[in-house]
Amino acid sequence: MATVEFSPSLIELERSAWEGIQAGTLTVEAARAVQEAVVAFAEQAGVPRYDVGMGLKRAVRHTAQ
Repeated sequence: MATVEFSPSLIELERSAWEGIQAGTLTVEAARAVQEAVVAFAEQAGVPRYDVGMGLKRAVRHTAQ
């Protein structure tokens, strides 16, 4: 997988969703917003959606690694 530079807004969407998951408050709307942003980013960047989603999760959820 190529290194992808995520926009601050995409990182913030994922961070907010991750906090919602951890708190048990994630809404369908919030999850959908992240998914739609990932798909749009992947299409614009010309990379697979799966790679964008996994890279974004890695960037937000595993920052200490």
